[in-house]
Amino acid sequence: MMVKYFTFKGLEKLKKELNYLRNVKRKEIAERIKQAVSLGDLKENAAYHEAKESQGFLEGRILELEKTIQNVKIIEEQKQTGKVRIGSTVLLINASNEKQKFQIVGPEEANPLEEKISFESPLGQALLNKSEGDKIKVKTLERENQYKILKIE
Repeated sequence: MMVKYFTFKGLEKLKKELNYLRNVKRKEIAERIKQAVSLGDLKENAAYHEAKESQGFLEGRILELEKTIQNVKIIEEQKQTGKVRIGSTVLLINASNEKQKFQIVGPEEANPLEEKISFESPLGQALLNKSEGDKIKVKTLERENQYKILKIE
């Protein structure tokens, strides 16, 4: 399995989800199955079938999280090299003079709403190994965007 890049906070979030699924959701679904079985005939018992389906999805997610956690590489705090690396937080300004701030993370942790972009995304790829003051162009299906790197943390 491939290495999965996560920040320490991202890994902690995965571990909390895994713990919740194992210790809370499993018990909830087991209780739903138990209640559905007590109703009798399982062939036409929609509650039973729905609970069993939920159990299947839950166990699949638990396995996925376990495998991901086993293959995590923590994005270490980078010494200031002056270059964008995985884990860096980058302040950009676009052609419209709008500032944007992003942290460069692995694809599994990426969430633009939390200002986290994947190093595999077009913008993430364009930023890697660049320095403060560098200008980059990122092509999307709709247009080409231009940015200037103001600050790297």
